[in-house]
Formats: sequence, structure tokens, C-alpha cells
Amino acid sequence: MNPFFSLVKLLFKAAIFFTLFAFALNNQADVTVHFFFGYHWTSPLVMVVLISFAGGLLLGILGMVPRWWQQRRAARRNAATTKTPSAPAIATADESLTHGL
Repeated sequence: MNPFFSLVKLLFKAAIFFTLFAFALNNQADVTVHFFFGYHWTSPLVMVVLISFAGGLLLGILGMVPRWWQQRRAARRNAATTKTPSAPAIATADESLTHGL
């Protein structure tokens, strides 16, 4: 990879990190999350946002797992039913000279 693009990639990652770090520093106030039956949880706002994001990510992955399994089974069935490809023909000396190799 080009060194310039490696530097741009590193700077982009650093910008995202410092943006999220500043967000965490600016949202240190305590919030109370109220559940059912009178239960509540008090935590810094940034923790509530982080846990909500992680929970959404987990639910999204769990929603995709059945489809992944279905596609893996179909790929295995397809691989089992297809024949193995035959070996490629060996090039003769005349053919290799026409391609400059």
C-alpha cells in the first residue's frame, strides 16, 4: 500500500478516536435509566450510550446468524454436488513463446 494512504488511514483512525474521546469527556453527567417495577440504574451518560450501542450491535449480529447458517449449508451442498474441475492443459513450447513467457 502507498505510504501516503497508510498515513491518511492512520490520521482518520486518530480523528475518530479523539472525537469519541472528547464525546466521553463531555458526557460525564450521571443519568438514571428507569426499568419496570421500580428498578433503576444510575451511570454516566457515556456508559449508557456505549452499552446501548453494544446491545444494538449484538442484536444485529444475532439477527444475521440464521441467514449465515443457511448460506453455509447451501454452499456445502453446492460444493458436494459439483464435480472437481479438470486439470488445466499443459502449454506446449510454441504456445508459451507466442505469449512472450
